[in-house]
Amino acid sequence: MATTRLNLEMLGAQETKAGNYFVSNYPPYSFWTPASVPEALATLEREPLPDTPLGVYLHIPFCRKRCHFCYFRVYTDKNAGEIKRYLDAAIAEMTTYASKPFIGGRKPRFVYFGGGTPSYLSTTQLTYLTDAMKALLPWDEAEEVTFECEPGTLNEHKLTTIRNVGVTRLSLGVEHFDESILKLNGRAHGAKEIDRAYNFARSVGFPQINIDLIAGMMGDTDALWQATVAKAIELLPDSVTIYQMEIPYNTTIFAEMQEGGNEIAPVATWAKKREWVQYAFGQLEQAGYTVTSGYTAVRDPATTRFCYRDQLWAGADLLGLGVASFSHVGGVHFQNQHNFDPYIDKITGGELPIYRALTPTAEQSLIRELILQFKLGHVNLGYFAQKFGVDLRVRFAETMNELRTEGYLEEHGDELRLNREGLLRVDRLVHEFFLPEHRDARYA
Repeated sequence: MATTRLNLEMLGAQETKAGNYFVSNYPPYSFWTPASVPEALATLEREPLPDTPLGVYLHIPFCRKRCHFCYFRVYTDKNAGEIKRYLDAAIAEMTTYASKPFIGGRKPRFVYFGGGTPSYLSTTQLTYLTDAMKALLPWDEAEEVTFECEPGTLNEHKLTTIRNVGVTRLSLGVEHFDESILKLNGRAHGAKEIDRAYNFARSVGFPQINIDLIAGMMGDTDALWQATVAKAIELLPDSVTIYQMEIPYNTTIFAEMQEGGNEIAPVATWAKKREWVQYAFGQLEQAGYTVTSGYTAVRDPATTRFCYRDQLWAGADLLGLGVASFSHVGGVHFQNQHNFDPYIDKITGGELPIYRALTPTAEQSLIRELILQFKLGHVNLGYFAQKFGVDLRVRFAETMNELRTEGYLEEHGDELRLNREGLLRVDRLVHEFFLPEHRDARYA
């Protein structure tokens, strides 16, 4: 095999070091700037392009405890009054957006409650919030309403309320089934709470229940991971999502690495993480699941979908509400204020809380959709030819050839496909499509 730049980089990147691995957007967030906020404000005043779906994301930043690997904007010290103030601010933010031309009479096709821990909210808070949201942008026509949960915050009454407000996909942040691993990594819930929450959720009748797992957590071993995979299959969730452990700079683990002068994170190597995900995918496939992305296996591909992911990765508009949330509207990216009080202060002062933004070029928009759709394991050449007027095999000939040389990419008719080895390292491979100015820059 030829020793290409990609091959050399892969050989030298086995240990887990600090930084972002998971690619969720393009161009990288570090290139978004406050100077571009007027571009975001301007796109809100324009009518949407025909047939562009609209989605809504709301960030609920409250948690019982901050996990050692968590890099999201979360708070563990807010009382009921502060939570109410936050919910009121999010509703006020949505009220402003709902009257803007970019809505264009659209109803959300998908709604996503992320965190933090959305299930940290009480049933009263949840009903108050969702009633107000539905009055502004009804989601009676939504294909999917997703709600992230931490198992220890759930009981049958709360799950019944979550289902009654219209949630169709419940996503349980299990991460691992071993008590010692959960404790070592700072998870708020224990192993016994997982079974109880899952059984309650099944009894309530959610159309889709997803379980999140993380390969490579501190302290994990082959035996413990195999037991976790076996337990996940025993529960028979509708889908299982598996992430490979990364250590972004704003995590507790990274702070401890800095304090000890360590460059290497105390978690599994990338090779071991890929091995564990491959094992999990293999076991899930033997149990009748189908692998549908670099992270996801589903029991029934005909009925189990991820509308939020698929539509966003194909250019849908996403209205992000709440502190630090991200939006994509009319081809413009923007993000809200990063901290609790500045976010609320902007809204109470009559302003939208947008902190930074970026308007991609046509080429950057093409690359964004290409790298995101590659995470599904396949890319349709005709789609990109029709939407962007580009033959991917010509525009990215050098990169495609390198991926073929390394044995990751195959061509089947009108599709480019990553094989399993490529899919397991897709977040590393898609960097090869980044423009030179973005390739070696800090991601977030």
